Amino acid sequence: MFDLEYQLSILPDNPGVYLMKNYLGEIIYVGKAKNLKKRVRSYFVNSKNQNDKTRIMVSKIKEFEFIVTDNEMEALILEMNLIKKHSPRYNVRLKDDKHYPFIKITINEDFPRVYITRTYAKDGNKYYGPYTDAGAVHETLEAIKKIYPIRTCKRVITVEGERTKPCLNYHLGLCKAPCAGYISKEEYSLMVEDIMNLLEGRDVKIKRSLKEEMEKAAEALEFERAAFIRDKIYSIEKTIEKQKVFSKSDEDEDYIGIYREGDDVSVQVFSVRDGKLTGREHHMIEDAVHVEDKEVLSGFIKSYYGGTAFVPKKIYLKAEPGDEIVSQWLNLRRGSKVSLIVPSRGEKLKMLNLSANNAKISFEQFRDKLMREKEENSLALMQLSSLLELDDVPMRIEAFDISNIQGVDSVGTMVVFEGGKPKSSDYRRFRIKTVKGANDYDSMREILERRFRRGLDEVKEIQEQKLEYAGGKFSVFPDLIIMDGGKGQVNIALDVLKSLDIELPVIGLVKDHRHRTRGVIYNDCEYSMLSMRESLMMLTRIQDEVHRFAITYHRTLRDKRTLHSILDDIPKIGEKRRKNLMMAFGSIENIRRASIEELMKTPSIDRSAAESIHIYFHGRNGREETGKETDEMQMTVIP
Repeated sequence: MFDLEYQLSILPDNPGVYLMKNYLGEIIYVGKAKNLKKRVRSYFVNSKNQNDKTRIMVSKIKEFEFIVTDNEMEALILEMNLIKKHSPRYNVRLKDDKHYPFIKITINEDFPRVYITRTYAKDGNKYYGPYTDAGAVHETLEAIKKIYPIRTCKRVITVEGERTKPCLNYHLGLCKAPCAGYISKEEYSLMVEDIMNLLEGRDVKIKRSLKEEMEKAAEALEFERAAFIRDKIYSIEKTIEKQKVFSKSDEDEDYIGIYREGDDVSVQVFSVRDGKLTGREHHMIEDAVHVEDKEVLSGFIKSYYGGTAFVPKKIYLKAEPGDEIVSQWLNLRRGSKVSLIVPSRGEKLKMLNLSANNAKISFEQFRDKLMREKEENSLALMQLSSLLELDDVPMRIEAFDISNIQGVDSVGTMVVFEGGKPKSSDYRRFRIKTVKGANDYDSMREILERRFRRGLDEVKEIQEQKLEYAGGKFSVFPDLIIMDGGKGQVNIALDVLKSLDIELPVIGLVKDHRHRTRGVIYNDCEYSMLSMRESLMMLTRIQDEVHRFAITYHRTLRDKRTLHSILDDIPKIGEKRRKNLMMAFGSIENIRRASIEELMKTPSIDRSAAESIHIYFHGRNGREETGKETDEMQMTVIP
């Protein structure tokens, strides 16, 4: 459960990025903040000053998360990357991809140039950025070129090349004229090295020079010029501010930061792809008593990368894993060498420390949230037990629901809550087998009978074979059953339990005119729960979860059936090609309209497969097959 007021109260004052989510957990807005506490709170306390779009967005926010950064510039770059990755509904999205400026130094040339570009290429030259303030970049370059007069022309100048007369820039003191041989390659290289030091943050020399010039101007009462130089110093400081959220390398990297407190460990994984921080994941490891960091990391790496589809080339972490075979296993998972690196200094260490700092903040959030949830869930269960006069507090609750549209793809689902928290490993799905059409009562009867008959069979097996643990899916019975429907569904459940000689309490949810839970039905009596906030919120969460699980399963079956009726009938198109086609074109209609050449651009689709698709939709003579069009149209009408 996400407690909005509490989470707002523990927001840090640090800069960072916040991600707003709806009730489905979808990211609907990504924003940056100089002060996370002030910015995020403003959405919920200053509604009078908000426009209509913001008010609508805030009404859909059910939870949020955040990533702390070291400064606002980092937050802005991270915000940009996350917007590109998630495309949130309420963010402004430009159709043309905005490229931020880089500073490029052509170190491949004998006499390098320094200029601004918005294109990053793997050409062996030096790139710095991206920078978010283009004006500051231009002012910085102007300041650099006044102190280090390097060339700006596009001539090809080599050490052995023919010498020419210097241009006007030389006479203005803006260039050392390497074209005329007035400066050696060695001297010129020293200037370029100073510039690189400046852009990499080692800016003491250039700032000292500017400050001396500013002081001289002030002493000479040239206050306008002194102010101008002061602004240049500010531009340099603003531009060269370290941006750890963008790596100068374009490789894929993960940073695994950990934070320990007692027996618990918080792990934060920062994912850098193509040099950009694109996301993070937080994990908790409990009961890590007497376990060293290297052993924690070893276990986490095996668990985490064993379940991911991608393993990066480099993984930065606090300590090397205790098990040497982990490195070999990662190599096999990736298909090439994976480097496990423990940085001791520089940007990599700072990035790792930033990850660890976020791990600490997430741990504090998790710990406080866990304690509050445990207290609230305990109170909710005690309230429910007292209201219904149950013998014991119902620690295990099972809820059931039916989902179909006009009787098509009818399914049933069971969700399980233990101690007031969802236990997804015990969720079960049922495809209705014996009921035709939209008959929710008979469908509910079927899934309840299947669930509890299977449970009785597993209990019998445990008793006969004297097993301590049978590993069955239904052998654990609930302390309380919740029916999403009213009195009718409760009676169905009671009939099924009576026929199987099982005694369990069953309640039904009573909704108001907005379909919100307001009470329960138990033993033919209706109990209002409006005064029991904790219990009502828990029942609402259970209702929402069983709805979500049922609808998701129904949608999955519907999508599979619809896709099968069309793409799976095409010769030479299997599951992999079908998925690639849908990812590339988005709809059956777009696939139908595509030419053979366009189809061949899809991964795994060769000419033979492309021709097969084209023939299926258009026939060998190139005209559309009417029968197949009618078939598809019929299929898409069915939900």
